[in-house]
Amino acid sequence: MKIFLAGYMGSGKSLLGKQLAKRLNHDFLDLDDQIEVMEGNSIHDIFGEKGELYFRKLETKVLKDVLEDHSDLVVSLGGGTPCYGKNLELIKETPNSKIIYLKASVEELTRRLFPEKIHRPVISHLETREALEEFIRKHMFERGYYYHQSDIIVNVDNAEPEDILNEIMEKLK
Repeated sequence: MKIFLAGYMGSGKSLLGKQLAKRLNHDFLDLDDQIEVMEGNSIHDIFGEKGELYFRKLETKVLKDVLEDHSDLVVSLGGGTPCYGKNLELIKETPNSKIIYLKASVEELTRRLFPEKIHRPVISHLETREALEEFIRKHMFERGYYYHQSDIIVNVDNAEPEDILNEIMEKLK
C-alpha cells in the first residue's frame, strides 16, 4: 500500500509521514528530498535556475517512479504536487493507494510558518505576519479543490502528532 500525505507547507507532512511509516512498518519517502537528491540541488535553486515548469516536470517524473515502485510506502508530497498536471489523477488511479490531506487553517499555518519563514525560501521574503497570511490564503484558495479530493481528510489544527496519527490509523482501517 502507498499512502500519500498532502497539504500545505507546515501542515506536518514530513514529521507525521515518518511517524506513520514507522507505525505501518512502511518505508518513508519525501518527494521533495528525492527530487533534491536526483538533481543534486535544492528545490529553491532548481526553481531559481531552471524555473517552475522544469521543476513540475521533474516532480511528475519522480512521482511516476514512486507509483511504479511495488514497495509499501508513506510519501510526503510537495505542497503543490497534487495540484499540477495529472498528478492527483495518477495517484488516485494507482491501486492500493490512499491520499490523506493534512488540513490546517490559514491561521494555524501562519502561526507555524512565520517563526521559521527564513528557512523556507518560498516565503522568506514576506516581512509581516499579515503578508504571510495573505500569501497562504491565496494558495489555499487555489489548492483547496485538489486537496479536498483526498481519500481521507484530517484536521491538524491545535492537535498533537500522536492524536493525528491515531486518527489516521483509525481512518485507514
